[in-house]
Amino acid sequence: MQFPLRIAGIGAYLPATIVTTSELAERFGVDPGLIERITGIRERRYAGAETALTMATQAAQQALANANYALDSIDLIVVASAGMHQAIPCTAALLQNALQAPVGRSACFDLNATCMSFMLALQLLAPLINSGVYQRVLLVSSERASVSLNPHEWESTALFGDAAAAVVLERGDGSSSLQHSQFATWSNGSDLIQVRGGGTAQHPNAADTTPDMNWFMMQGPLAFRFVLREMQQFVERFLAELGWQNSEIDAVIPHQANRHAIEQVQARLGFQPDQVISNLATRGNCVSVSVPLALAEAVAAGRIQRGNRLVLLGSGAGITLGAVALIY
Repeated sequence: MQFPLRIAGIGAYLPATIVTTSELAERFGVDPGLIERITGIRERRYAGAETALTMATQAAQQALANANYALDSIDLIVVASAGMHQAIPCTAALLQNALQAPVGRSACFDLNATCMSFMLALQLLAPLINSGVYQRVLLVSSERASVSLNPHEWESTALFGDAAAAVVLERGDGSSSLQHSQFATWSNGSDLIQVRGGGTAQHPNAADTTPDMNWFMMQGPLAFRFVLREMQQFVERFLAELGWQNSEIDAVIPHQANRHAIEQVQARLGFQPDQVISNLATRGNCVSVSVPLALAEAVAAGRIQRGNRLVLLGSGAGITLGAVALIY
């Protein structure tokens, strides 16, 4: 279903600390060439003094400045991320306070669909904005993934980086829109990507909660094959319903999962290399931030301009597949 939707402003934040693949390879005693060949990543950013909240604040301020909107014009704040700043209250409420936004002016909530959080938020917010329930929304994704990475497992640790990205959303004037969106979950793959601790099932204070339960766990090859098996038919159905020919799409922004995943998007779906936007080599997989960060950087570089046709694609734990088509 199509909705008028305009990204009025966009911003991003990257931590200052750069961690190279060579550094990680030395830490794990692995050939750096092997890691880079497998992942496609040369470096990534790790938060130092930054938190998920402070990174979200920086990205949000940049998006607001880019849109030239004041905080009192925002009536909803949504943080769409896999990693929360703390259990309670929602990160969005903490962000309202950190931004010194007018209290009582905006509603706040969080949304978690892991790597698909930002994209799913676009689908859910578009009809709310179109109906007038909310006029202007600040949508932020912020991930400090580095704190949950297993220090004994280079295969997943080498993939991830930290970052934040934000957009200001409002009703489009006809030239900008969300053209189509599609999401589906295959819960029979839910055990392939997990963090078992941190919730009520394995509460941090429970006697049977072990430190290993708080590390990120991914059965990478199995998860990759699972997504690959379902992705082509999923995306082909999405594109058929969308009605755009591949040649009419100005940019495809895939979730920056790993090198092989991005290569498969291009090869299996028939896109040209210059259509696919990737910052994987220098950013890594930033979980929910991957897609909006790549979008923000492409806009800043002039690669994406107003009126361009965009397709956002990806997968996340669950296992959930998602696709969103926008006219930027």
